[in-house]
Amino acid sequence: MSTPSSPRTGSPETSAPRTISPVAQALAAAAERRHQEHPAAGPTAAQLAEEHEKRQAFRRLINPGIFERNSREVYTAAIKILSTLAENLLREPDNPQYQQFKPTNSIIKQRLVDPKGTLEYAIAMGFRAEVKNFQPYYVFNPRKLHDLQIGAAILKEALDRQSEKDERASRAKQEEKEATEAAVLKVKLAYMDDRKTKIMADERDRQLREAHAAAVAAAKAQAASTDGSDGPVSAMRAASSTPSDDDDLQPPPYDSHR
Repeated sequence: MSTPSSPRTGSPETSAPRTISPVAQALAAAAERRHQEHPAAGPTAAQLAEEHEKRQAFRRLINPGIFERNSREVYTAAIKILSTLAENLLREPDNPQYQQFKPTNSIIKQRLVDPKGTLEYAIAMGFRAEVKNFQPYYVFNPRKLHDLQIGAAILKEALDRQSEKDERASRAKQEEKEATEAAVLKVKLAYMDDRKTKIMADERDRQLREAHAAAVAAAKAQAASTDGSDGPVSAMRAASSTPSDDDDLQPPPYDSHR
């Protein structure tokens, strides 16, 4: 019984078929099963270290490369256009429109070329300066696709971090505004409360003054009324008790012993 031959696996053809022993076939089958059950391992430690270093290099290009060398408005626009450039190319790598950009374009010049550090970032992602028909361009090198992917990821990371920072600043500003408004309202309410208290105190004092004045007036009126009723009688009594001139002309009483 002849031994079955195994399929050829890319080795050069020979003039006669080569036979493989059953043991070799079993070993090959076991190796195939192990390959299917345990796919090839991920990136090596050296590859991971290299990618980490590339990520750190891109981060340094953003900060301090871009962030610390431009105003906030300028670096925000620059990061956004770099991200758009990378995302468009990753989404449609075969689209010639996204494979290059012209540095003399007004928007590209304002947001990508003029800001400090932005063009360096585009070059790190794989764009190289070329001249086509006497016109300057920056053209993407397809062999730098992995660098483009890392650069795009770091740009998204920077944009997300900036968005969170802006949101925190906006929230803090809103909270500060609300705290200021609450403090102003508190002062206003306290002023209104003090004013209301003063009005009530003034009204109470007025009522007390009016009551006191009324009591004094009533006492005076009562005193005047009492003096007025006794006045004529007293006058008559005073008049009757006052000696008249006729009393002085009366003779002295008669003395019987004279």
